Amino acid sequence: MLKNFLIKKMLKSQLKGMPEAEQEKLIGMIEKNPQLFQTIAKEAQIKIKDGKDQMTAMMEVMQNHKEELKKAME
Repeated sequence: MLKNFLIKKMLKSQLKGMPEAEQEKLIGMIEKNPQLFQTIAKEAQIKIKDGKDQMTAMMEVMQNHKEELKKAME
């Protein structure tokens, strides 16, 4: 419970420029399938270490997990 609270606070601070409704939607997706988002983060970090910029790395990884992300949005 405390872990979830801390994760929500951290995410909200990272997403502060995003509208509140969008923040809640994204946080809900992450809570629904945390393993997917951990996998995405790990794969993006590997691409960043290989020399890609953060935005390109995230876009490539998210494209690879497009179907899983669609399911998480439902």
